[in-house]
Amino acid sequence: EGDSSQIRQVVMNLIINASEAIGDRAGDIGITTGVVQCDASYLATFPASLRSATPSAMAPGTYVLLEVNDSGCGMDEEVVQKIFEPFFTTKFTGRGLGMAAVLGILRGHGGALRIITRPEEGAQFTILLPSSAQAETTRFRPLVEAPQPKSATQVTILLVDDEESIRRVGIALLEGIGHKVLTAGDGIEALEIMREHGHEIGCVILDLTMPRLDGEATFRKLKALHPNSRVILSSGYMEREATERFSTLGLAGFLQKPYSLAELRLKLSEALGG
Repeated sequence: EGDSSQIRQVVMNLIINASEAIGDRAGDIGITTGVVQCDASYLATFPASLRSATPSAMAPGTYVLLEVNDSGCGMDEEVVQKIFEPFFTTKFTGRGLGMAAVLGILRGHGGALRIITRPEEGAQFTILLPSSAQAETTRFRPLVEAPQPKSATQVTILLVDDEESIRRVGIALLEGIGHKVLTAGDGIEALEIMREHGHEIGCVILDLTMPRLDGEATFRKLKALHPNSRVILSSGYMEREATERFSTLGLAGFLQKPYSLAELRLKLSEALGG
């Protein structure tokens, strides 16, 4: 029992971190889920600082397990001790909020986290969440969504986001459903692409918070270049908070990060008229 959007954020952040640890070289990310019976000795392998803030929550019993392994660069002990500090990051363009958010969400759900890693030997992140006391009455939802048919018509999508990891995930999702993707790392770059390829672009997915030119300013300039542009705003903020400045500007939709493939397909379908 938990907040599905927060649990999705945990999974997304762990996979993005694994991807960034691998970088441009070839590598593997493994994801394992299960239900495990945990005794006191096993729970003791999870550091007290990375457990639920409620001491009684981590009692021996049945737990849901999520494990993410990667073959990336790994971390030394000094980095491991710092990765949950807000704004600590090893990436030049990162904000350092991902793992701090993960830890906060896990503590709020009575869970725990363990990290096994060494430099150049990859990393293993293991999460435990207490299972529901209620009997399971519905079928489990598959971890990977069932394959969906590709779009009948290929559309060129401009994906604008200052985080490279978000752009990489977006490219994979959009190309997977049959669209062509152009990307921009900020609003200024997006405007340059629109000047050159605006007549080809069927929809823009636009990040709200970016350096140099934020989402609102970029949106206004995009509309000045191509008044009929369909623009979907994307943000980690709640929809009402993120879109209040756009109420009269004609947004084609809103995607709250992190979003699933199904949500992306739905918003694109709505923006493009089916």
